[in-house]
Amino acid sequence: MEIKNLGSQGLTASQLGLGCMGMSEFYGARNDDESIKTLRRAYELGVNFWDTADMYGPYINEQLVAKALKGIRNQITLATKFGILRDLANPAKRGICGKPDYVKLSCEGSLKRLETEVIDLYYLHRIDPATPIEETVGAMGQLVAEGKIRGIGLSEVSAATLRKAHATFPISAVQSEYSLFTRDPEDEILNVCKELGIAFVPYSPLGRGFLTGQIKKFEDFDAADYRRFSPRFQGDNFEKNLQLVNKIVELANQKGCTPSQLALAWVMAQGNFLFPIPGTKRIKYLEENAGALKVNFSKEELDTLDSIFPKDAVKGLRYPEQMMGSLNG
Repeated sequence: MEIKNLGSQGLTASQLGLGCMGMSEFYGARNDDESIKTLRRAYELGVNFWDTADMYGPYINEQLVAKALKGIRNQITLATKFGILRDLANPAKRGICGKPDYVKLSCEGSLKRLETEVIDLYYLHRIDPATPIEETVGAMGQLVAEGKIRGIGLSEVSAATLRKAHATFPISAVQSEYSLFTRDPEDEILNVCKELGIAFVPYSPLGRGFLTGQIKKFEDFDAADYRRFSPRFQGDNFEKNLQLVNKIVELANQKGCTPSQLALAWVMAQGNFLFPIPGTKRIKYLEENAGALKVNFSKEELDTLDSIFPKDAVKGLRYPEQMMGSLNG
């Protein structure tokens, strides 16, 4: 597994990472033992860029990752996030906070749960519209100065906000949803990241699992699965998007790889500053995803994929409408 510079502030990471959210919430039942084995297998494969957040669970995903980190912490580029507020008594309730005092409080909580002295990459999970980005990033910069974090990240941020933030303190990475299913970052943010020497970290690079070709009908989702409430997986949208996926399955069969490998390889083909973090809690799919690093494309193949998946080809919002307002677009 090739290790590359993650941004321009000294961080490094495997180009293919691992998203840990689904190990604890949103995508069906938990199995902590299986998840820890998957994390340890990721380490064996050289997948050393692990992504978690305080709101996953909430809190329990960081604690899970901490168990897998024992004895290998220094070999892992560890990323976590803060800024989305959840109430333990009512986990469905959401809020956003980027106030400087909360930045410090959140970091201390994550350090404790992760059982580490320093977080490699610390993200603001969502932009707080009530707090100037300069104030939030300034507080995060103080954490860098104190040695509590090594780099600053932002998630779901607009190009204009990114420029303001980067002028306040150097940003190492931006995380946003990006895949053949979600090509919005191509409008602006990808080019700004490349210009400023900032890594771009695509989450849900497999279209929340749809691009794997494994989902055939709405009933395939567990009763507790977030995707049952996502517009892209409902009604006519599901059927129309499934037709797009079927074309990916055909292309993957022709190329001798899996649909997942084809979709991940496409993301990485968009630039060496992209570090996708597909999420899984199973060793089988982790190993399959790692095989994407062996998939290469000709220009003609990339053109074919672009023709199948032009921007706006996918039907439905990527989040329920009430959640779309939290994105700093």
